[in-house]
Amino acid sequence: MILPRTDHPGEFLVFRTTARRRVLALALAVLGTTSLAACTTGPGQDGNRPRASAAPADPAARPDLQRFYGQKLGWRPCGDVQCASLTVPMDYARPGDGRTFVLPLARAATAVEGKRLGSLVLNPGGPGESGVKLVEDGVAEDLGRGVRERFDVVSFDPRGVGRSTPALTCLTGNRAEDEEAAVDEAPLLPRTDAERTAALAGARAQAAACRKASGPLLPHVGTEDAARDLDVLRAALGERRLTYVGWSYGTSLGTSYAEQFPRRVRAMVLDGAVDPSLDWRQRVLGQSAGFRDAVEEYAASCADVVGEGCPGASPEEIRALIDRLLERTRREPLPVDGSEDGLDAAGLVGALSMSMYTPEAQWEGLSEALRAADDGDGTRLAALAAGDEEAPDADADAEEDAPDASDVPEDNSEAALIAVNCLDVPHPRDPRAYWDALAPAREAAGDYGTSGVTSELVCEDWPAGTQRPHRVDAAGVPPVLVVGTTGDPATPYDEAVSLARQFPGGMLLSFDAPGHTGYGRDACVDRKVEAYLVSLTKVRPGTRCPS
Repeated sequence: MILPRTDHPGEFLVFRTTARRRVLALALAVLGTTSLAACTTGPGQDGNRPRASAAPADPAARPDLQRFYGQKLGWRPCGDVQCASLTVPMDYARPGDGRTFVLPLARAATAVEGKRLGSLVLNPGGPGESGVKLVEDGVAEDLGRGVRERFDVVSFDPRGVGRSTPALTCLTGNRAEDEEAAVDEAPLLPRTDAERTAALAGARAQAAACRKASGPLLPHVGTEDAARDLDVLRAALGERRLTYVGWSYGTSLGTSYAEQFPRRVRAMVLDGAVDPSLDWRQRVLGQSAGFRDAVEEYAASCADVVGEGCPGASPEEIRALIDRLLERTRREPLPVDGSEDGLDAAGLVGALSMSMYTPEAQWEGLSEALRAADDGDGTRLAALAAGDEEAPDADADAEEDAPDASDVPEDNSEAALIAVNCLDVPHPRDPRAYWDALAPAREAAGDYGTSGVTSELVCEDWPAGTQRPHRVDAAGVPPVLVVGTTGDPATPYDEAVSLARQFPGGMLLSFDAPGHTGYGRDACVDRKVEAYLVSLTKVRPGTRCPS
């Protein structure tokens, strides 16, 4: 996609990592079109994280891990970039049992001879997003010349994700089971016993399909293990210390790495922060309110961003249109070309939420889709809800526009999203905890809140993980740079403020704008991130980049 730099009207940044936004969007509990859960934290009262599974001070010195830490990467040409693979143990408690993950790597070797500082490792988020695709899609060109000249840009598909071997899937191969696991999403607010029973049954069917298809992998795809893989990668790259940028979920991965290997961090940028001290319910409420507020901001600021293309002449008209469509889709789905089901209210909430990530790139398409929906056609909104980069032309033939199945790359992001999130944080086992959360969620964020709660149900019947809500424990880590966007709907700004305070010497860079994350969207943010990555220049307290 092409994103306009918000501080230089007319200047555009070619940011090709379109899948990042799509998968990050799917990770949000507010999306009513899928039964996905942002299970980023878990229940617990003491705020302490169990340390029994923490990595030893120097795992590379363990005899049973030396073969992994001693790997030499065999880089080979792979289109416009270079490819390699990294082998890591499936179970770090039993690294000699023969079970492994093989993680694909991609590198854009951009460092200039004489200027090279090392490798910059990126994670685009998700969980479930392919880092290999991030590099293949040209992310190095979007990082700025100063970063490119000094770093080779590297990323990877985390364990279970994308092209890793083995990879997660929730498809059992049994058509009946897979159809049962793909039942329609629950109503925005399941009120009756029948509606709640159906919502719970659908979530449990999806969880059961994932267990059947990927059962042996599920205990081993959590963020703590992925962070240990990141340290194996650091060693294989020949780096004494890690230089890292993580967006959204990538901040969770980076935080886990900093906690386990604080003295192996050279520089770390965490953009779109996830606060590990929040439990599942706090996370849902904050995130849902963020999306509700972002849609309100769309109504208020549409004219400034879209101009005459807005679906109403005033903020009040836009709000009235959205309310009208919500009521209409509650009664009956809007027709969608090529679909028997149409677009219901949950799909509408999904489309609105998906369109809040990069206003400068998405609000025009959303405006067109809302106008079409008001005329009775939900096709464009359905495309946005599904994560398509652009809504299809309403006059186009849906059959002609549909891609051939053989041209669609295999994508297991949904399965990885569920598996990683639900493993990272065990959710309540009693369904009543979710029903009890509905009223507070509705009060805090309306339809976005209740949709968020029901989307968490898939984690109700999942293998328990070990993590609990906790404050960052990373004594000895150098100053970490946290980037927070004030209008971020997916990772609310308050979480960035909190995460920066939890890191010893943590620094906060505030980006005063709507949308998700800042690095790669704004020249001011880019300059300060680059200065930190290259020269370790600290960001002063209170530093802000205006929109």
